[in-house]
Amino acid sequence: MNKKDFEEKNAMFLPDTAQFDYLVTLPEVANIGEAIDDAMKAIEDEYDNLKGVLPKNYSIFSKDLLHELLRIFNKEVLRKAEGDLFGKIYEYFLNKFAMTGAQEGGEFFTPFSLVNTIVNIIEPDHGIAFDPALGSAGMFVQTGYFIESEGLQPAEKVTFYGQEKAETNTRLAKMNLAVHGLEGNIQEGNTFYEDKHNLVGKCDFVMANPPFNVDGVDKSKDTVKKDPRLPFGLPKNDNANYLWIQYFYSYLKPTGRTGFVMASSASDAGHSEKDIREKLVKTGAVDVMVAIGNNFFYTRSLPCTLWFFDRGKETSPPAPLLKETSPPAPLLKERGEKTCRSADTVLMLDARKIYRKVTSKVNDFSPEQLRNLICIVNLYRGNHDKFENSIKQYLSASADMAAQAAITTSKLNKLLKSIKSQLDSFLAHQSDLPSGLEIWSEQWEDEVLFQLQDQFMEAVNPGKENGSDPEAVSQLCKQLRKPQDKLIKQLLDSVSSIQKEYQLAKNKDWKELNLKEQLDTLKALQLDLSGNPNEEEPGLLHETEYFRKQAHWLQSRFPEGVYTDVEGLCKVVSQKEIEAKDWSLSPGRYVGVDAATDDGFDYEERLAEIHIELEGLNEEAVQLAQTIMNNYKELSL
Repeated sequence: MNKKDFEEKNAMFLPDTAQFDYLVTLPEVANIGEAIDDAMKAIEDEYDNLKGVLPKNYSIFSKDLLHELLRIFNKEVLRKAEGDLFGKIYEYFLNKFAMTGAQEGGEFFTPFSLVNTIVNIIEPDHGIAFDPALGSAGMFVQTGYFIESEGLQPAEKVTFYGQEKAETNTRLAKMNLAVHGLEGNIQEGNTFYEDKHNLVGKCDFVMANPPFNVDGVDKSKDTVKKDPRLPFGLPKNDNANYLWIQYFYSYLKPTGRTGFVMASSASDAGHSEKDIREKLVKTGAVDVMVAIGNNFFYTRSLPCTLWFFDRGKETSPPAPLLKETSPPAPLLKERGEKTCRSADTVLMLDARKIYRKVTSKVNDFSPEQLRNLICIVNLYRGNHDKFENSIKQYLSASADMAAQAAITTSKLNKLLKSIKSQLDSFLAHQSDLPSGLEIWSEQWEDEVLFQLQDQFMEAVNPGKENGSDPEAVSQLCKQLRKPQDKLIKQLLDSVSSIQKEYQLAKNKDWKELNLKEQLDTLKALQLDLSGNPNEEEPGLLHETEYFRKQAHWLQSRFPEGVYTDVEGLCKVVSQKEIEAKDWSLSPGRYVGVDAATDDGFDYEERLAEIHIELEGLNEEAVQLAQTIMNNYKELSL
């Protein structure tokens, strides 16, 4: 294959001396650092956009370290892996790099949850895509994934343009695109004073995570005062938020869309910023506002808001739903109306209570939480396919997990009964053991557990005339998991205790039971069903319940399968309503408070969150104790 063949498949062509197979087979005595440096130079010679970008200082590392690193990447599991493996590895290390607070507080890196939300709402699948605050180019990488998920080639659909102020970040971005097989025109420059690409009014999509609340922009410069990217005027305060907001609007074509991250304070900012916001709202371009909770960024804990403009909406006719109160969903269906979106409307979506706790200091969206939010936006736009397909896929996934869980439960049930029978028989024929000694105590209520297992397997039975009831199956998953885990733990502990106390390892009959192999199988089956919380591995019972809950979350809020306002979550508001609230674009001021009871509250999930928080606090306590000890030693000296 030649270079052209690789590029047609969105892959980088590497010269022979830059290929992994060449480097990994170099003899131990070779200067591996120099060889890798030469490989980087060879790659730069092939691609002008990577000139001066790749690191070429590997000679500073020891030969042993570099050889070991190559051996790690030469493992069979990595060589056989499919998909964008090295792109994912690069993203992983960018993520870790950001969490250390490196590079201007980690601001070059936008968390995946926010990137995915932006990309999935603006749907950048054609034309010119621009990021004037590029960072590490995460928006473009996710756009590539989005286009590929539709069975298309990013290079054939989108042209990427980016601008980034910091040299290091510019290099990170170019490398990020390269390892993902993407190309883009990336320029280094300060966006406040330079418009390197001259794309005003030319972009189909603009996406960005600009630095928040920047001060110090020199507004006395002609390039700022006469900037064509500021159609609604120059904000008088020293905050650059409303410079960015206007840039994103101005770069769009008349049909263009933008999505960007902004400090929550910008949604309610007053004075000249409020005047600019009023003008923006009156254009009709403001489409969706999404409030995001705390801790989504690695280096700052404050909440943020995602803004979405759609200039194609500016000329949309008023929707018939825009009245003082929207008609109920059934009436919407009768009218055949598909959308409540127009130039006069904005979807306010408050997602501050929607998150998954990753660590004590970091939150994100699970894939399903993100999908559910995207479903709401799609319903608002009149697209029902995403909603309907999501529910079908959730229920299908739940049913598949339940079927697997039923098979595993059947095996575990039979094995438990077999072990019980063997132990009962063993104890009945051992005159050397104390009379009345029991391993399988009646107080463990094993018969109750067996009944639960039988009920679960019957509920999942695919041969049932009317099929399985997802709600009943989900409830049985919850009822079954804890007593089953408790009984197995007690059984294992009891067997271990009695074996040690009565030295059963020397007992011939005990040896013939071959309990170790059976108990190991029992533990493996339990792990499949209950998972391993310490390793964040959910089991089949949890997954069955989880996917059913996701379907319920959507169905309970939008029972008719069409958009409707949901108290505490989402509301479609008119410009008149926004004006009444002093042109605020904060979703929380419109959606109200969810007054529903805690029915369906996942206490187990909350306990898991508390456990993560406790682990984080314990880690901080250890670090603090060490700091105090070090300070004490210094003072003692």
